[in-house]
Amino acid sequence: MSKTPDNTGESLTFWQHLEVLRWVLLRMIAAVVLLSVVAFCFRQWLFTIVMAPSKTDFITYTWLSALLHSGSEIPFSLHIINTDLAGQFVTHIKVSMLVGLIAAIPYLLFELFRFVSPALYESEKKITLRMVCLSYLLFALGVLLAYFIIFPFTVLFLGSYQVVDEVTNMINLDSYISTMGVLLLLMGLIFELPIVSWLLARFGLIKYQWLKKYRRHAIVAVLALAAVITPSGDAFTMLITALPLYIVFEISVLVVKHTEKQPS
Repeated sequence: MSKTPDNTGESLTFWQHLEVLRWVLLRMIAAVVLLSVVAFCFRQWLFTIVMAPSKTDFITYTWLSALLHSGSEIPFSLHIINTDLAGQFVTHIKVSMLVGLIAAIPYLLFELFRFVSPALYESEKKITLRMVCLSYLLFALGVLLAYFIIFPFTVLFLGSYQVVDEVTNMINLDSYISTMGVLLLLMGLIFELPIVSWLLARFGLIKYQWLKKYRRHAIVAVLALAAVITPSGDAFTMLITALPLYIVFEISVLVVKHTEKQPS
Protein backbone atom coordinates (compact mmCIF):
# COMPACT_ATOMS: atom_id res chain seq x y z
CA MET A 1 0.00 0.00 0.00
CA SER A 2 1.49 3.32 -1.04
CA LYS A 3 1.85 6.13 1.40
CA THR A 4 0.70 9.70 0.94
CA PRO A 5 2.47 12.62 2.60
CA ASP A 6 0.42 14.78 4.93
CA ASN A 7 0.72 18.56 5.33
CA THR A 8 3.81 18.15 7.53
CA GLY A 9 5.70 16.24 4.84
CA GLU A 10 5.44 12.91 6.67
CA SER A 11 3.99 9.78 5.11
CA LEU A 12 0.80 8.19 6.42
CA THR A 13 0.11 4.48 6.64
CA PHE A 14 -3.16 2.92 5.53
CA TRP A 15 -4.57 2.91 9.08
CA GLN A 16 -3.51 6.50 9.61
CA HIS A 17 -5.39 7.42 6.44
CA LEU A 18 -8.49 5.77 7.89
CA GLU A 19 -8.08 7.72 11.13
CA VAL A 20 -7.79 11.00 9.21
CA LEU A 21 -10.84 10.08 7.12
CA ARG A 22 -12.80 9.26 10.27
CA TRP A 23 -12.20 12.73 11.68
CA VAL A 24 -13.07 14.29 8.33
CA LEU A 25 -16.41 12.48 8.32
CA LEU A 26 -17.08 13.43 11.95
CA ARG A 27 -16.42 17.10 11.21
CA MET A 28 -18.69 16.95 8.16
CA ILE A 29 -21.52 15.36 10.16
CA ALA A 30 -21.01 17.89 12.96
CA ALA A 31 -21.24 20.77 10.47
CA VAL A 32 -24.52 19.46 9.03
CA VAL A 33 -25.99 18.90 12.51
CA LEU A 34 -24.90 22.35 13.74
CA LEU A 35 -26.36 24.17 10.74
CA SER A 36 -29.54 22.08 11.00
CA VAL A 37 -29.93 23.17 14.64
CA VAL A 38 -29.43 26.80 13.62
CA ALA A 39 -32.06 26.44 10.90
CA PHE A 40 -34.41 24.74 13.39
CA CYS A 41 -34.16 27.76 15.71
CA PHE A 42 -35.25 30.16 12.95
CA ARG A 43 -38.57 28.46 12.30
CA GLN A 44 -40.55 31.53 11.24
CA TRP A 45 -37.93 32.71 8.75
CA LEU A 46 -37.35 29.19 7.48
CA PHE A 47 -40.97 28.38 6.71
CA THR A 48 -41.64 31.81 5.26
CA ILE A 49 -39.19 30.84 2.51
CA VAL A 50 -40.42 27.25 2.23
CA MET A 51 -44.11 28.19 1.99
CA ALA A 52 -43.59 31.17 -0.33
CA PRO A 53 -44.24 29.17 -3.57
CA SER A 54 -47.69 28.25 -2.22
CA LYS A 55 -48.80 31.90 -2.22
CA THR A 56 -50.14 33.85 -5.18
CA ASP A 57 -47.82 36.81 -4.54
CA PHE A 58 -44.67 34.69 -4.98
CA ILE A 59 -42.19 36.42 -7.27
CA THR A 60 -42.41 33.71 -9.99
CA TYR A 61 -46.19 34.10 -10.26
CA THR A 62 -45.81 37.88 -10.32
CA TRP A 63 -43.36 37.61 -13.21
CA LEU A 64 -45.65 35.16 -15.01
CA SER A 65 -48.60 37.52 -14.60
CA ALA A 66 -46.52 40.39 -16.01
CA LEU A 67 -45.36 38.20 -18.89
CA LEU A 68 -48.95 37.30 -19.75
CA HIS A 69 -50.01 40.96 -19.36
CA SER A 70 -52.90 39.88 -17.18
CA GLY A 71 -52.45 42.76 -14.74
CA SER A 72 -53.62 40.63 -11.81
CA GLU A 73 -52.38 37.78 -9.64
CA ILE A 74 -52.34 34.24 -10.98
CA PRO A 75 -55.77 32.83 -10.03
CA PHE A 76 -54.99 29.86 -7.84
CA SER A 77 -55.13 29.06 -4.15
CA LEU A 78 -53.34 26.28 -2.32
CA HIS A 79 -54.75 24.91 0.94
CA ILE A 80 -52.06 23.03 2.85
CA ILE A 81 -53.14 20.88 5.78
CA ASN A 82 -51.56 18.57 8.33
CA THR A 83 -53.22 15.24 9.15
CA ASP A 84 -50.68 13.70 11.55
CA LEU A 85 -50.38 14.55 15.24
CA ALA A 86 -46.60 14.98 15.04
CA GLY A 87 -46.64 15.98 11.38
CA GLN A 88 -45.67 19.62 11.76
CA PHE A 89 -42.87 18.87 14.23
CA VAL A 90 -41.43 16.11 12.02
CA THR A 91 -41.68 18.40 9.00
CA HIS A 92 -39.84 21.10 10.95
CA ILE A 93 -36.99 18.65 11.60
CA LYS A 94 -36.91 17.46 7.97
CA VAL A 95 -36.74 20.97 6.54
CA SER A 96 -34.08 21.99 9.07
CA MET A 97 -31.93 18.99 8.11
CA LEU A 98 -32.37 19.73 4.39
CA VAL A 99 -31.36 23.36 4.86
CA GLY A 100 -28.47 22.33 7.09
CA LEU A 101 -27.20 19.91 4.44
CA ILE A 102 -27.43 22.46 1.62
CA ALA A 103 -25.81 25.19 3.72
CA ALA A 104 -22.99 22.86 4.79
CA ILE A 105 -22.02 21.79 1.27
CA PRO A 106 -19.23 24.42 0.88
CA TYR A 107 -17.61 23.16 4.09
CA LEU A 108 -18.12 19.51 3.10
CA LEU A 109 -16.40 20.11 -0.22
CA PHE A 110 -13.59 21.97 1.55
CA GLU A 111 -13.03 19.03 3.91
CA LEU A 112 -12.91 16.58 1.01
CA PHE A 113 -10.48 18.81 -0.84
CA ARG A 114 -8.26 19.14 2.22
CA PHE A 115 -8.27 15.36 2.64
CA VAL A 116 -7.10 14.60 -0.92
CA SER A 117 -4.91 17.67 -1.49
CA PRO A 118 -1.69 16.19 0.06
CA ALA A 119 -1.67 13.56 -2.71
CA LEU A 120 -1.92 16.18 -5.48
CA TYR A 121 0.70 18.19 -7.29
CA GLU A 122 0.52 21.99 -7.02
CA SER A 123 -0.99 22.34 -10.50
CA GLU A 124 -3.56 19.65 -9.67
CA LYS A 125 -4.43 21.40 -6.40
CA LYS A 126 -5.26 24.63 -8.24
CA ILE A 127 -7.47 22.83 -10.77
CA THR A 128 -9.19 20.76 -8.08
CA LEU A 129 -9.86 23.82 -5.92
CA ARG A 130 -11.46 25.58 -8.88
CA MET A 131 -13.59 22.53 -9.58
CA VAL A 132 -14.68 22.39 -5.91
CA CYS A 133 -15.80 26.03 -6.01
CA LEU A 134 -17.48 25.55 -9.39
CA SER A 135 -19.28 22.41 -8.22
CA TYR A 136 -20.95 24.30 -5.38
CA LEU A 137 -21.92 27.17 -7.67
CA LEU A 138 -23.52 24.67 -10.06
CA PHE A 139 -25.31 22.92 -7.21
CA ALA A 140 -26.63 26.25 -5.90
CA LEU A 141 -27.75 27.21 -9.42
CA GLY A 142 -29.70 23.96 -9.74
CA VAL A 143 -31.35 24.47 -6.34
CA LEU A 144 -32.33 28.06 -7.19
CA LEU A 145 -33.72 26.99 -10.56
CA ALA A 146 -35.84 24.33 -8.88
CA TYR A 147 -37.08 26.76 -6.20
CA PHE A 148 -37.95 29.68 -8.47
CA ILE A 149 -39.01 27.91 -11.68
CA ILE A 150 -39.67 24.18 -11.58
CA PHE A 151 -41.35 23.80 -8.19
CA PRO A 152 -43.63 26.88 -8.54
CA PHE A 153 -44.91 25.67 -11.92
CA THR A 154 -45.43 22.21 -10.44
CA VAL A 155 -47.40 23.75 -7.56
CA LEU A 156 -49.34 25.96 -9.96
CA PHE A 157 -50.41 23.04 -12.12
CA LEU A 158 -51.03 20.36 -9.51
CA GLY A 159 -52.41 22.72 -6.88
CA SER A 160 -55.05 24.16 -9.20
CA TYR A 161 -55.89 21.01 -11.18
CA GLN A 162 -59.40 19.67 -10.57
CA VAL A 163 -61.21 16.81 -12.28
CA VAL A 164 -64.53 18.36 -11.27
CA ASP A 165 -65.42 21.54 -9.38
CA GLU A 166 -66.91 19.56 -6.51
CA VAL A 167 -63.50 18.12 -5.55
CA THR A 168 -61.33 20.62 -3.66
CA ASN A 169 -57.58 20.23 -3.37
CA MET A 170 -56.26 20.07 0.20
CA ILE A 171 -52.54 19.38 -0.03
CA ASN A 172 -50.86 17.48 2.78
CA LEU A 173 -47.90 19.33 4.31
CA ASP A 174 -45.64 16.28 4.04
CA SER A 175 -46.46 15.92 0.32
CA TYR A 176 -45.62 19.58 -0.30
CA ILE A 177 -42.31 19.44 1.58
CA SER A 178 -41.27 16.08 0.11
CA THR A 179 -41.88 17.27 -3.45
CA MET A 180 -39.90 20.45 -2.85
CA GLY A 181 -36.99 18.61 -1.20
CA VAL A 182 -36.72 16.01 -3.97
CA LEU A 183 -36.79 18.64 -6.71
CA LEU A 184 -34.20 20.87 -5.03
CA LEU A 185 -31.74 18.04 -4.36
CA LEU A 186 -32.20 16.37 -7.75
CA MET A 187 -31.70 19.58 -9.70
CA GLY A 188 -28.68 20.46 -7.58
CA LEU A 189 -27.11 17.06 -8.27
CA ILE A 190 -27.98 17.10 -11.97
CA PHE A 191 -26.20 20.42 -12.37
CA GLU A 192 -23.02 18.65 -11.23
CA LEU A 193 -22.93 16.85 -14.60
CA PRO A 194 -20.25 19.17 -16.11
CA ILE A 195 -17.93 18.43 -13.17
CA VAL A 196 -18.57 14.69 -13.45
CA SER A 197 -17.98 14.87 -17.21
CA TRP A 198 -14.69 16.67 -16.64
CA LEU A 199 -13.53 13.97 -14.23
CA LEU A 200 -14.55 11.14 -16.56
CA ALA A 201 -12.87 12.86 -19.51
CA ARG A 202 -9.67 13.32 -17.50
CA PHE A 203 -9.60 9.57 -16.88
CA GLY A 204 -10.47 8.83 -20.52
CA LEU A 205 -13.79 7.15 -19.66
CA ILE A 206 -15.88 9.32 -22.01
CA LYS A 207 -15.04 10.88 -25.37
CA TYR A 208 -16.35 13.95 -27.17
CA GLN A 209 -17.05 12.00 -30.36
CA TRP A 210 -19.05 9.46 -28.40
CA LEU A 211 -21.23 12.19 -26.81
CA LYS A 212 -21.66 13.88 -30.17
CA LYS A 213 -22.69 10.61 -31.82
CA TYR A 214 -25.36 9.85 -29.21
CA ARG A 215 -26.72 13.42 -28.86
CA ARG A 216 -30.17 12.35 -30.11
CA HIS A 217 -30.30 9.60 -27.51
CA ALA A 218 -29.33 12.18 -24.88
CA ILE A 219 -32.30 14.36 -25.87
CA VAL A 220 -34.65 11.42 -25.29
CA ALA A 221 -32.95 10.68 -21.96
CA VAL A 222 -33.29 14.33 -20.91
CA LEU A 223 -37.01 14.34 -21.72
CA ALA A 224 -37.48 11.09 -19.81
CA LEU A 225 -35.58 12.47 -16.82
CA ALA A 226 -37.62 15.68 -16.92
CA ALA A 227 -40.82 13.62 -16.92
CA VAL A 228 -39.61 11.76 -13.82
CA ILE A 229 -38.51 14.89 -11.98
CA THR A 230 -41.71 16.84 -12.66
CA PRO A 231 -44.63 14.95 -11.12
CA SER A 232 -47.21 17.22 -12.77
CA GLY A 233 -47.00 15.37 -16.07
CA ASP A 234 -48.03 18.35 -18.21
CA ALA A 235 -45.93 19.13 -21.26
CA PHE A 236 -45.34 22.78 -20.34
CA THR A 237 -43.74 22.08 -16.96
CA MET A 238 -41.79 19.13 -18.39
CA LEU A 239 -40.30 21.31 -21.13
CA ILE A 240 -39.36 23.99 -18.58
CA THR A 241 -37.46 21.30 -16.70
CA ALA A 242 -35.99 19.67 -19.81
CA LEU A 243 -34.55 22.90 -21.24
CA PRO A 244 -32.00 23.59 -18.45
CA LEU A 245 -31.16 19.87 -18.30
CA TYR A 246 -30.34 19.84 -21.99
CA ILE A 247 -28.28 23.03 -21.63
CA VAL A 248 -26.33 21.33 -18.81
CA PHE A 249 -25.74 18.35 -21.12
CA GLU A 250 -24.44 20.58 -23.94
CA ILE A 251 -22.13 22.36 -21.49
CA SER A 252 -20.85 18.96 -20.40
CA VAL A 253 -20.15 18.06 -24.04
CA LEU A 254 -18.12 21.25 -24.46
CA VAL A 255 -16.27 20.52 -21.22
CA VAL A 256 -15.30 17.07 -22.49
CA LYS A 257 -14.18 18.53 -25.82
CA HIS A 258 -12.04 21.14 -24.09
CA THR A 259 -10.59 18.58 -21.68
CA GLU A 260 -9.50 16.29 -24.54
CA LYS A 261 -7.56 19.16 -26.14
CA GLN A 262 -5.59 19.81 -22.97
CA PRO A 263 -2.36 17.88 -22.36
CA SER A 264 -2.59 15.13 -19.73
